[in-house]
Amino acid sequence: MALILDTGPLYAALDRSDADHAACRALIETADEPLVVPSPVLVEVDYWIQQRLHPGVLVALLADIESGAYVVAELASVDYVRARELCDQYADADIGFVDAAVMAIVERLNEPKLATLDRRHFGLLRPRHRDAIELLPA
Repeated sequence: MALILDTGPLYAALDRSDADHAACRALIETADEPLVVPSPVLVEVDYWIQQRLHPGVLVALLADIESGAYVVAELASVDYVRARELCDQYADADIGFVDAAVMAIVERLNEPKLATLDRRHFGLLRPRHRDAIELLPA
């Protein structure tokens, strides 16, 4: 088992001024399983760090990845297929590539939960491997 991190919780854990900082930081720090970051999430986190914080935060995150604190999940070819299917299926709900790719990785890794603050999108998505996924933090 692993805890897959969407953009929101990872960013909030890095930004002390974020309203969800404490809950997301606690979720990450108390996890007793590998912390998995889908590679497209890193691009979004980088964008928000560049917009709101300072480059040192990104450098620290990359150092954490290098040290093994986070595992980056690269997209496999099957994930692109699934992301396309999800973007098509949920086109009216404005499901974007990053959310679809995150769900594809959740499904491929057969995970029952996802760390996300995006309850609007992930609350709609129905994974292939179970009726629903648990969205954290609760």
